[in-house]
Amino acid sequence: MVRRYCIYDVFTDSRLAGNPLCVVFDGEGLTDLEMQAIARETNLSETVFVMPAANPTHTARIRIFTPARELPFAGHPTVGTAVALAEREGANGATELVSVLEENVGPVRCAVRLREGEATFAEFDLPRTSTRIDLAFDRQVLAEALSLKPQQIGFENHVPSLWSAGVPFIMIPLQNIGAVERVDFDPQFWERIAPFAEGGLASAYVYCRGGIHHGAKFHARMFSADMGIGEDPATGSAVAALSGAIHHFDALPDGHHPLMVEQGVEMGRPSYIHLHIDVADGEIVRARIGGQAVRVASGSLEL
Repeated sequence: MVRRYCIYDVFTDSRLAGNPLCVVFDGEGLTDLEMQAIARETNLSETVFVMPAANPTHTARIRIFTPARELPFAGHPTVGTAVALAEREGANGATELVSVLEENVGPVRCAVRLREGEATFAEFDLPRTSTRIDLAFDRQVLAEALSLKPQQIGFENHVPSLWSAGVPFIMIPLQNIGAVERVDFDPQFWERIAPFAEGGLASAYVYCRGGIHHGAKFHARMFSADMGIGEDPATGSAVAALSGAIHHFDALPDGHHPLMVEQGVEMGRPSYIHLHIDVADGEIVRARIGGQAVRVASGSLEL
């Protein structure tokens, strides 16, 4: 069977930047092993397989695979797939659409904005708010895994902590962009020290305030020891988890807080992830993640 696919660069308005994503439109009928094998073949951070939705009012059912394993939820596949499906419908001119993607974490509501001559923008409501998993971390051990000095870990009242909005990440605050740039991640060492949470090994998300882009509030990098991707240019699920850390450590007041997180700069694939946090009575009541995506390739799998 010939199965159609497209490759999108996500969290960017420029081709060959951001985080590449393969969207396989004809995923129905593939086994778990076949989907995993295709994800290894594409060798991108994630490959999405689109299938008919279980609920007829929803847009599609999607499954998300890294080269090494399936994920229950991920940000750049959600944004990229929402854009790919909207553009595939052939909408012309200025259009705004709402879609619901069924992911393993649950239904994810997406809003898509198409504008003539612009990269399409999509954002989604987090299916789960970020929650902290109560574990303490030794700065010396984390520093060894990142090839840094212990005193480079932490800023203001931000300390290493474990958060998840569907996928677990150890949030590691670093002093400045220079420290983030100097990170040399040791995946073998990380496998020995990182905890398992929610069915997977927690990945490392290092971040600091500020950014290269004038609009960035945070600068970040993501490293994984078991997803088969090494470093990731843009990680929406990590930014979803980061929302909890930002709210907790910065004590965000009630109201709406728009933030932009830049990632992938050190890889030569700058990515810009838009995060919106709504706080009421001291708690996050809603959070959204969004970004642009551009198609760079299309074709068919002959399987």
